[in-house]
Amino acid sequence: MCAANGSASALPVDASGSARAAVSDRVVKFHAPEIVFGVGSTSEAAFAVQRLGGFRPLLVTDPGLVNAGWASEVEKDLIEAGMTPVVWSALTPNPKDHEIEAGHEIYRADGCDVIVALGGGSVMDAAKGIAILASNGGHILDYEGVDRVASPIPPLVMLPTTAGTGADVSQFCIVTDTARGTKITILGRALVPDITIIDPRLLTTMPEWLSAATGLDALTHGIEAFVSLAHNPLTDHHALRAVTLVTSTLAATIREPDVMATRTVMAQASLEAGLAFTNAILGAAHAMSHQVGGLLDLPHGVLNGVLLPHVIRFNAAADARPYVLVAESLNLPEHRGAPEEAALAVADRVEALAREVGVPRTLGELGVREQDLDRLAALALRDACMATNPRTPTHADVEALFRAAL
Repeated sequence: MCAANGSASALPVDASGSARAAVSDRVVKFHAPEIVFGVGSTSEAAFAVQRLGGFRPLLVTDPGLVNAGWASEVEKDLIEAGMTPVVWSALTPNPKDHEIEAGHEIYRADGCDVIVALGGGSVMDAAKGIAILASNGGHILDYEGVDRVASPIPPLVMLPTTAGTGADVSQFCIVTDTARGTKITILGRALVPDITIIDPRLLTTMPEWLSAATGLDALTHGIEAFVSLAHNPLTDHHALRAVTLVTSTLAATIREPDVMATRTVMAQASLEAGLAFTNAILGAAHAMSHQVGGLLDLPHGVLNGVLLPHVIRFNAAADARPYVLVAESLNLPEHRGAPEEAALAVADRVEALAREVGVPRTLGELGVREQDLDRLAALALRDACMATNPRTPTHADVEALFRAAL
C-alpha cells in the first residue's frame, strides 16, 4: 500500500504546470466505510450495531467524553434498542500498548461482539487495536507494518468526536510502544471500519487546543495525501477539498465553538482528508510526528502543525510542481508564478494558520532536545508513512528537518 509506481521527478505536467502521476499503468483502489453524516446522527449508532449483528457491543470511549455526557447518550440508545453494552473508558491520549491489551481483556471476558468507538483518534485507534487482538491474538506490537492482520476483525462502528484524525475512515492504527518510547503504525485494509457516524454536535465539547490540533492534522492529511507517491485521481479531489475547508474554517470554529455550521464544515473536512490519506497514504511529516509523539506523549496534530511547513520546503527543493495546485486551491497568488514560489507560499500559509490557532512555533517549545534528534530520525525512517513521501530522505536529511523545527 505504501509504494507507488513512478517517481516524483518523472511526473507528467498538466496545463497549470503541476506534476501529477499518471495512473493508466496501474490499478487503484479506494477504501471507505459506510458513512452516515449530519447533525443528530449519533442516534444511528444503535441501528448500525443491530445491522452488524451485535447484541453485546463494547463501547470504547475516554473519561472526558464520559464527563461530557456523550457516552451515556450512546449507551442509552444501545440499551433502548435491546442490547447490553459494555462501556470501557480506561484510555489516555496516544493509546498505549498495555491499554489496548487491557481493553481486549474486557472485550473477551464480557463476550462482546461489536466494537463502537466514541472519541477522537486515540479512542478509535484503541478500538482498532482491540479488534485486532480479538480475532488475531498475540501482542498488539506484533502487527506493526503493512498487512500484518491476517484474520478479519470484529465489526467496527465509529463516532468521531474530533475533526481531523480521520481514523473513522482509515486503514491506519497508531499505537504507542511504551518500552521503546515511540509510536508504531499498523496499516491494512482489514482496519477500515464498517460504519462511521459523523455528528457535528459531538465536536462542540472539544477544548480549543484539541480543535486546533485535530484541524491541523486534517490539513496535514490533505497536503501529504495530495503530494504522496500513492496519490491517484480518486484521492486528489478529497485531498484538495480538505485543504480548502480547513484553512477557511478552522480558526472560526475556535473563535465560535458552538456555531454548528462551521463545526459541520470541519466535520466534512476531516472526512474528506481521511478518505484521501487512507487511500494515498501520507509522508514525512507524519512519519516524524509519530516519533515525537511517542517519545513525549504530545498531541499528534500539534506536532504536524510544527513539522509540516519544514517538510513542504524539503520536498519542494526536489520537485515543487505538486504544490502548485495546492496553492491554487488556497487562492494564493503565487500559484501563477514559479512552482518553487507556490510551494513556499503553501508552507507559509500552513505556518500562519498554525500560529493563528495557537500552536507553538518550534519543537523545542514542546520539549524536544538536540540529543533526541538522531534517535527520532532513525525511527522516522522506519515509519510506514515515509515510504510514500515524494522525496526520499536520508538519515541526515530527517535529522536536519528535526533540527530546523527545533
